[in-house]
Amino acid sequence: MRGLKCFPKIFLYVGRVDFRKSIDGLCEVVEIAMHENPFAEEALFVFVSRCKSRMKILYWDRTGFALWMKRLEKEKFCWPKGLGKSEEVTTMSLSQSQLELLLDGIDIFKIKPHEVLSFSCIT
Repeated sequence: MRGLKCFPKIFLYVGRVDFRKSIDGLCEVVEIAMHENPFAEEALFVFVSRCKSRMKILYWDRTGFALWMKRLEKEKFCWPKGLGKSEEVTTMSLSQSQLELLLDGIDIFKIKPHEVLSFSCIT
């Protein structure tokens, strides 16, 4: 099993996924809905169940696919709202730290970073 630091590309599927799907079904979602290559090395694909209490993470490790699953017993995963209703937006990119926060139960979609400033001169 590899740690998150081995995966510079993390793609979150915004919609809900039927969790009866396993590796083959999730690969189909990656190809058709996310427009990504499931065989991409160093990439994680993150999915949540309809009830948002379970998460699956799929990746290719050069010899085959691996599938991680986390089930929450009491809480629900925070997931983006309002996205995924349009077929145009099905995927979001996450950083490793954002995925760690998401797995820890922190709503990364409500966190607002400082405004990026751009100045052209000091005076």
